[in-house]
Amino acid sequence: MTEFVVTPAPLPTLAVADPGSGSEPGSESGARFPVRRILCVGRNYADHAREMGSDPDREPPFFFTKPGDAVLPASGTVPYPPLTAQLEFEIELVVAIGVGGASIPATSALEHVWGYGVGVDLTRRDRQQEAKDTRRPWDVAKGFDASAPITPLVPAASVDPSAGRIWLAVDGVVAQDGDLADMIWPVADIVASASNAWELAPGDLIMTGTPSGVGPLAPGAVVTGGIDGVGAFEFVVGFAPQS
Repeated sequence: MTEFVVTPAPLPTLAVADPGSGSEPGSESGARFPVRRILCVGRNYADHAREMGSDPDREPPFFFTKPGDAVLPASGTVPYPPLTAQLEFEIELVVAIGVGGASIPATSALEHVWGYGVGVDLTRRDRQQEAKDTRRPWDVAKGFDASAPITPLVPAASVDPSAGRIWLAVDGVVAQDGDLADMIWPVADIVASASNAWELAPGDLIMTGTPSGVGPLAPGAVVTGGIDGVGAFEFVVGFAPQS
């Protein structure tokens, strides 16, 4: 038996949806999906690329990361993080890897997917802009605690990841409203591209980019959203920590 010199951190996990409940928020089967790490695709919808001041041409996907323990349920209260005055939302399709591999061909990439969820890439936008201006890493902007609220995962066999409405509303006002068909790089290509940079393993999550309409979240905001055929969520943003 391995003897640890400190107590190991708990393994991050995500709920698995109850197959008989459809896409109702919070429906869980009792099973759990172990989370290893989170890979995130940037600028995978042309309209979002434009709103962020970038060229939407079909350049190869680029990735940033969040730690696995950034995940939390997309329900209840999601804490407002410290060190920001500009917390922003980005709704995304989440791909859960069930079979690992390296240099995976796009033609067989979907065979490596265990399931899908709906996630929100919470971003300290002011810290991200500072990082861009100073050419520093994005970790503080993207990889902070509780920065990845995600719904219960649904098995891949029940999802068509090539199309479906993806939307997010704040206090009942729709801010993001797109379709998975608008992704510049579809899921198979994203998985294949990620596997060229990392050897994927069961438990890896890939957040696949966000449509246009990203914006700020104030403490107390009610955030709702979903993806047709995948899931829906509702959570409240917690109060900002006192400085």
